[in-house]
Amino acid sequence: MLHNTKDSYKYFVEIQTRWNDNDMYGHVNNAVYYTWFDTLVNNFLIENGLLDPQTSKTIGLVVGTGCQYYAPLSYPEIISAGLRTDKVGTSSVRYEIGLFRGGEDRPCAEGHFIHVYVDAETRKPRPISADMRTKLGVLM
Repeated sequence: MLHNTKDSYKYFVEIQTRWNDNDMYGHVNNAVYYTWFDTLVNNFLIENGLLDPQTSKTIGLVVGTGCQYYAPLSYPEIISAGLRTDKVGTSSVRYEIGLFRGGEDRPCAEGHFIHVYVDAETRKPRPISADMRTKLGVLM
């Protein structure tokens, strides 16, 4: 069952499939979808000044993820990956992702990605900053 159309998402990144993304069945292997989720979320965080992988004192650790597949993707295609937030808690965020083929409005796959934000050194949870909460708010 499809849950969202393209206009449900607030931020997009185009991703070119690669030759080695296809598996022996001729479509993108399911594990690749999770690398796209990670790329999409981290692009948003970096572009909005919320993450510098080399120097940030607070980082997001993935604690949960999942995906529903509706239609196969394959090489060569350009995927439009859409992002929105479902829930912003004290120290965690649940991101929702839609993967769309070309100009299609219905996703080929939908997933979620949960980050818990922690101190980069101690790995103990840290509250989400007001700045981050504001910037994540545009994804709701």
